[in-house]
This record gives sequence, C-alpha cells and structure tokens, in this order.
Amino acid sequence: MKFGIIGTGTIGRLHAAAIHAMNGSTLHSIFNRHHTLDIGVPCHTDLATFLADPELEIVTIATPSGAHFDPAISALTAGKHVICEKPLEIHAERIDCLIATGVASGKTLAAILNRRFNPAMDASKSAVDAGRLGTIVSASCYVKWFRDQAYYDSAAWRGTWDLDGGGVLMNQGIHSIDALLYLAGPVVSVQASTGCLAHERIEVEDVAVAILEFKNGARGVIEGSTCSWSRSGHPARIQICGTEGSIFLADDSFETWEFKNEWPSDAKIRSTLMRGNQAGLGANDPKGIQFYQHQRNFEEVVAAIKEGREPQTSAHEARKSVALIEAIYLSAANGGKKITL
Repeated sequence: MKFGIIGTGTIGRLHAAAIHAMNGSTLHSIFNRHHTLDIGVPCHTDLATFLADPELEIVTIATPSGAHFDPAISALTAGKHVICEKPLEIHAERIDCLIATGVASGKTLAAILNRRFNPAMDASKSAVDAGRLGTIVSASCYVKWFRDQAYYDSAAWRGTWDLDGGGVLMNQGIHSIDALLYLAGPVVSVQASTGCLAHERIEVEDVAVAILEFKNGARGVIEGSTCSWSRSGHPARIQICGTEGSIFLADDSFETWEFKNEWPSDAKIRSTLMRGNQAGLGANDPKGIQFYQHQRNFEEVVAAIKEGREPQTSAHEARKSVALIEAIYLSAANGGKKITL
C-alpha cells in the first residue's frame, strides 16, 4: 500500500524508516507545511493537495500530540486510512469524534502503540490470556526517564497542555500505560498526585504517581518521571503478579518470568528474552527509539485493512490509555480525589 506522512521531525523520519522496511508497501509522499525535503518522494506544503492524490492510501500522522485531530479528520474525510502517533488525541471525547468520522468515511483509524509489538510482549500476552498467572493481584508500570531542560526548550509546543497534552504520562509514559492495560485489563478507579520538580517554563508534570484499582480487583501503581537521571537510562518497566506467576518486563525483555506450573517453552524464553545490561529504549534520548516496532505496527494495520477487520491498535484501544491519563490528571488537580472511570 502507498503511505504518506504528515510531519517530518524525528518521529516522521522514524515512520519513513519503518515504511521503507516493509514488504509490499511504499512511502509515496510527505506533507510538511513549512518547507520541502529532498528525500526521493514528493513533499507537499499544501494539505489539500497532499490528500487529493488518488494514489495515496494510508496517512501516518507524526505531528505534536495536540495537533493530531485536524489532520486526522481531514485525511479520513478525504478517504484515506489513518495511522496516528501516540496519543491518538489528547482528549478521549475528541477520539470519539475521530472514531465517528472514520466510521462515516468507511476508513480505518488506528494508533501507533508500538510497545505492543515485540516478542516479550507477545509472550506476556499469551501467558496472561492462558491464565498462567492465576488471579492477578498486582499490576504496575514505571517510566523513570530523563529529559533535560534543553529538550523542553527545543520546541515551543513541548511541555504545554494544548500541544503536548500533558507531561511524562501523556508523552513518555503512554506506551507503558497502554501495555499495562493491554495485559491487566481496564482500570475502574484512580487516585493520583503530580508535580513539576526539575524543569522550568513548562505547564505540565515531570513527575506523577497514581494508585490504581483494576476491574478484576487487582491493585497497582503508575509512576512516571522525566527527571530521573541515569547514565544509560532506566528501562520502562511493567510488573504483573498473580497467585501462580509473575512477569516483570523491562522494555522488550524480562527481568522476571516465573510460574508455579512450568511449560516447556519457558526455558527458551529465559534463554532468549531475559534482560542484560542494555540501556533503556528512549529513556534518556528520544532519538534512541528504534523503528522495528513501528514497522510491525504498520504491518498489522495493513493486514487488518486487507482482511476487513479492526486492527489490534484500533482507535478504541488507543482511547483507553488517554481516558485513564485524563482521570489521573483530574484526580491530581483535585488533591488526589478518587476518580471512577
């Protein structure tokens, strides 16, 4: 299928690398309002012209978080499938509007939830779905990353509610929050506290802690920070414990893979997917993120379009993490009040 990209910053270039690595799909064109780029495909400065191309089939959106809505609406209305960066939109009610537009246009609207696409996540999901953990009693995620002041100063939209949509939770932590919900199920209530402790001239949080109650009765914690310095960067961690097993994920490998009832496949998982001493993926430098999980995400959406089904990273799935983060922000703004989802 023929792809076009809206946005040509660091993430847009990551999209391009992922598309180039796909079989059966090509990068067809790019839209960038401010300037053209010489990258071997047409680069448009007019959105209407970009979207009017009848050969263009799928549009990926790599603009700042708060600038996803308008191009997504325009692309869907123009009859293009859309794959949008995280968060799909910074407000759940606006995601509902996007979903309605996708339904009306008959086109697929999907998100980039790329941390779902690695062998360790596949193994974790299979174990949870098979009931290998027994009754899940604890499910938490921890994103203790570092962004210096220069990161926030590098673009006027960074650290703003309108265009970043939030701080460490909506920007850096959302993939881990999505993965937590993907594995442990929906959250029914939250109590939270947030703050800005180490950065200047930003409106949003650089540290956050939330206490969760899941629909299945489990309890958990979300902890996020962009002021946790480390020489190599801490991995994003997801920890799920049950009455019959425990899974501790660190980025795309395991720190713990233990079950009361062993399966023959466990030995291979321990020999191939246990964590070594690698640095956290994107923990200290967003440019350290690799494209292969984006590639798998794109391939899943293309397959879903061809098969006439909803993709694993559908807009409905993407809405879940945004709704939870909004509830966390509401709780924090009200002194840690318990918010029911």
